[in-house]
Amino acid sequence: MTADTLSLEDTMRRLGLRARAAADALAQAPTEAKNRALTEAAREIRAQAAEIAAANAADVADATAKGVSGALLDRLTLDAARIEAMAAGLEAVAALPDPVGRSLARWSRPNGLDIERVAVPLGVIGIIFESRPNVAADAGALCLKSGNAAILRGGSESHRSVRAIHRALAVGIKAAGLPEDAIQAIPTTDRAAVGILLTMDDTVDVIVPRGGKGLIERVSRESRIPVFKHLDGINHTYIHSGADAAMARAVTLNAKMRRTGVCGATETVLVDRAALGSHLPGVLDALIGAGCAVRGDAEVRALDPRVAPASDADWDTEYLDAIVSVKAVAGLDEAVAHIAAHGSHHTDAIVTGDAAAAEAFLNAVDSAIVLVNASTQFADGGEFGMGAEIGISTGRFHARGPVGLEQLTSYKYKVRGTGQTRP
Repeated sequence: MTADTLSLEDTMRRLGLRARAAADALAQAPTEAKNRALTEAAREIRAQAAEIAAANAADVADATAKGVSGALLDRLTLDAARIEAMAAGLEAVAALPDPVGRSLARWSRPNGLDIERVAVPLGVIGIIFESRPNVAADAGALCLKSGNAAILRGGSESHRSVRAIHRALAVGIKAAGLPEDAIQAIPTTDRAAVGILLTMDDTVDVIVPRGGKGLIERVSRESRIPVFKHLDGINHTYIHSGADAAMARAVTLNAKMRRTGVCGATETVLVDRAALGSHLPGVLDALIGAGCAVRGDAEVRALDPRVAPASDADWDTEYLDAIVSVKAVAGLDEAVAHIAAHGSHHTDAIVTGDAAAAEAFLNAVDSAIVLVNASTQFADGGEFGMGAEIGISTGRFHARGPVGLEQLTSYKYKVRGTGQTRP
């Protein structure tokens, strides 16, 4: 092992110890102090907007020079509106109820023991993310409000942006008198730092990866620490025969094209055969008119010569780009079966005016988020009223769907007695 590696490992271990000490203090921090830290950080983001934009411009310039694709550049870019959205997101989290100390259940035993289940922070959360620098603000805010210390590791392409955002967060934390190590940013772009972080199970309690499949597979493979994750966002919009045609067109267009690079974007459209002639032409016109490349099965291609042939691989692909696959299905059962076989248990939607079909879809589709008559791009903690999200989890343990404040807590039991002894 080289001296440089030893130095990096020492740096990471010290960072973890500082985070653990900060987490212990944050667990007891009053709500008012946490809220002040967030509102002061929001003020500082606005005050430092020009500096954040300049740092981001340098990151974008480097990424462009390296040939980074349009979808990834969109994730990376911070314009004035997105910087303001970060600040507003901090204030939104501050306005939410404090999840720490909530009484989740309380009961008494025949022997007089009073037992209460109470929400407590998870501890130290490591967030590893690519491209999107706004994750630093969202994740930092959620961790702080829920009493958790955060260790941020942005991708090398967003390093300057993340550092600038972190400086603003640090100002807010200091102004509120909270531990300055409550939110730390790993001070290197060295990929080895991620490998070390994933072994720090003595100081880190949860890892949250936000990025491409390669990152998440690596984290899942190497981590000694529990992981909140989703591998893919292979999401579906199913146009049922009972759908309103105008609604199907509007919802599908938004689900695919609002932002093609987000994990909630629709990647496959399923259409009932009974609705092919009445509904699909308008949907295809909207998608193709917006610049989306469409790949379809034989029945779909027969309707529109602009549609390219879909391969078997298309049904299992998360494009994260202006590409969509379209397939005809016999009805609800076949749509549900296709989603089960090819989906990623992330987000799936049905467009229908048939209430029974809607309920059947909601019950049958085993995804973290299932929608009726709404765009899959609502797969976002902010849109759920959580203020922000630290990520989307498709796992079944502890957290599923958007991971917000409540999902960043665990619980403990408080047992109050009057001198009971066990026979």
